[in-house]
Amino acid sequence: MSRQSSAILISAGQLAQATDATIVDCRFVLGQPDAGREAYLRGHIPGAHYLDLEKDLSAPVARHGGRHPLPDARQLTARLASLGIHPGARVVAYDDARFAFAARFWWLLRALGYRPPELLDGGYAGWLAAGGAEEQAIPQPEPCAMPTVEPYRGVVDITALASLQSAGSPLLDSRDPARYAGLEEPLDPVAGHIPGALNLPWQAVSDAQGFLLDDARLSAHFAGLPEGRPRVVYCGSGVTACVNLFALARAGDESALLYAGSWSDWCSHLVADE
Repeated sequence: MSRQSSAILISAGQLAQATDATIVDCRFVLGQPDAGREAYLRGHIPGAHYLDLEKDLSAPVARHGGRHPLPDARQLTARLASLGIHPGARVVAYDDARFAFAARFWWLLRALGYRPPELLDGGYAGWLAAGGAEEQAIPQPEPCAMPTVEPYRGVVDITALASLQSAGSPLLDSRDPARYAGLEEPLDPVAGHIPGALNLPWQAVSDAQGFLLDDARLSAHFAGLPEGRPRVVYCGSGVTACVNLFALARAGDESALLYAGSWSDWCSHLVADE
């Protein structure tokens, strides 16, 4: 495990001592777009700023690109600067959904060339269970200068995906087994999975309380995956795939790529071709 991969997870106890970190609350509920911010207003880690999955960490939905397209890099960089987050800043992010939304934030910053955020092990519930303080006050941000905007790295679209698969890159589907198998599809117009994809459900890298598997169990979990070519990870819309990408990075694989549009983008091309 590299030094960088070991520094992307933080415990509640460590966070309580981290006086130099900007804290970001990423809580969100799919299908209930106001629930995350409402939870933040009811109580959050002292000093935490709130970023919304659909307003801050995604672009508007278009014909292609999936249900949660990547946000415009310039707009996200400006939003980060408004919170005082520059490329070298130490940032800690958390949610209450087993890293589902905090990992999206982690991936976005890393893809823009920022210092990768540290994700709070156990999430908000773990913080409270450890005796962490809670407040309702909204912190006043201290903006920083707008840095140079970098393009996203480590991301592929449907065209690049085809080339990577042809070259032997393994494709990992992060959705639950029922959706992968096409037994159910609650969100997208087509059921099933991208041909050749292996199923690696995102929830499997943490326990029910939202604590990441320890290093030995993570290594065992990923053992047997094809090696030698960059792995490409997807989910339904490019959100929970980031949990697998985070766990892979923690286990030492920092070369894995995100198919950002994921299954919802793939479906949009299938429907368009009919």
